[in-house]
Amino acid sequence: MERLAGARVSRRLLISGAFAALGTAVAPGGNAALGATSHRGAARPRGMVLRAGPATIDLGGRTVATWAYDGLVPGPSIVATAGERVAVRLANALPDPTTVHWHGIRIDPAMDGAPGYTQAATRPGETFDYVFTVPDPGTYFYHSHVGMQLDRGLYGPLIIADPREPLGYDDEFTVVLDDWLDGIDGTPDDALRKLNASTDHDDTLRSPVMGGVSAELRHPHYLINGRVPEAPVTFDSRPGRRIRFRVINASADTPFRFALGDHRMTVTHTDGFPCKPVTVDTFIIGMGERYDFLVTLGSGAFPLVASAEGKGGQAMAIVRTSPGAAAPSPKVKVAQLDGKMLQYRELNAHHHDHLPRPSRTLTVALGMRPSGNEWTLNGKLADDPMRLRVNRGETVRIVLHNQSPMWHPMHLHGHTFQLRSNGTRGPRKDTVNIKPRERLNIDVHADNPGEWMFHCHNLYHQEQGMMGTLGYGKPPRRASHTMHH
Repeated sequence: MERLAGARVSRRLLISGAFAALGTAVAPGGNAALGATSHRGAARPRGMVLRAGPATIDLGGRTVATWAYDGLVPGPSIVATAGERVAVRLANALPDPTTVHWHGIRIDPAMDGAPGYTQAATRPGETFDYVFTVPDPGTYFYHSHVGMQLDRGLYGPLIIADPREPLGYDDEFTVVLDDWLDGIDGTPDDALRKLNASTDHDDTLRSPVMGGVSAELRHPHYLINGRVPEAPVTFDSRPGRRIRFRVINASADTPFRFALGDHRMTVTHTDGFPCKPVTVDTFIIGMGERYDFLVTLGSGAFPLVASAEGKGGQAMAIVRTSPGAAAPSPKVKVAQLDGKMLQYRELNAHHHDHLPRPSRTLTVALGMRPSGNEWTLNGKLADDPMRLRVNRGETVRIVLHNQSPMWHPMHLHGHTFQLRSNGTRGPRKDTVNIKPRERLNIDVHADNPGEWMFHCHNLYHQEQGMMGTLGYGKPPRRASHTMHH
């Protein structure tokens, strides 16, 4: 059984086929604040319309004007089964062009939602039909890939069920993390303009775990499923139930340190792909990353906490198995946050998910120009991007060498890679955190021809130039990504 809980995640959409009949499956009855629905027995519409437009959102006692999908933050939860076709019509009611990127999905290039690379952005008042097959089960998400739109409310979970699910568990919950400033401290575009106007970085935003400066700015709020800690989402269950949590970091600028009070977590998946289970107290999840974990719940009301690494704030939800238990404080200190932390070197993909040995090596140097607000790949900015050329069928090793003073969550479109963090072992991922002065090896099997974005998933760094491509054969003629500088 699958359960999705959280205020503002109240619609559950099971997708297959094409646009023969458009519709949605709405959560039936129950606690409207939870929005929890069951996977079994749900209707299976043949497609959906995803409407991007201005919205007024209640974050939990604080109402803000923002942009959202279908008036929800996070947007509607889209659920399909591996091997099925997903059909989504984007209807743009925004004042600006927009796209939808299906983060982590090995997709046809025309459906990737990468403006200037694989499609023109959909203009206001127009529609675009995304129709694609989802090849791999796992935890993914969708979001706008135009400018700073992701740092508003234009994102939502995309869950791909495994028709031969090997894990045994009783219930399932999806957790979407975010940092929030839109409608409170101006807009994300205002924040980017301020960063571009300065050569300084806020050195008080520091974390030894991230190798130094952890972020570009503090956000007024940190959210779980669209709610602040003072008005948290509650995940209801019973003692002894074995729960699968799917955790998505949809934020623009915040790595989160994640833990469940009084419980240890057994990590089973990273970025959608299974790994050999690792039991930990806490993990760092960078922007664009996803982790799945299993836990057997005790009796009580437990804080599910995502601490904004290096920023001093936190997001919180409640996992409740006892109706009479007192709710934890919004500022609760969770001991597990200081416990055993997951390391990449502990993760290893299952044998059948290991990629072939690489035949050659490419190097990508991550840098910063003296301005302090221009971030480069091999010395190039997004308006004249670095391009890594590959040939179909080969496996290449990309050596990421971070020569910049900050960490970066690097994300590759259209592919997954294998992080070679422990000799020939390592997890399959599509987003990886690399610290200053660090080198990481990622192996990519070139099995999906196209021109694919390869960029930092810190949205501010992306818009300040840290965007390149991985392309097959000769480069096509196309417009480059427009930097917001």
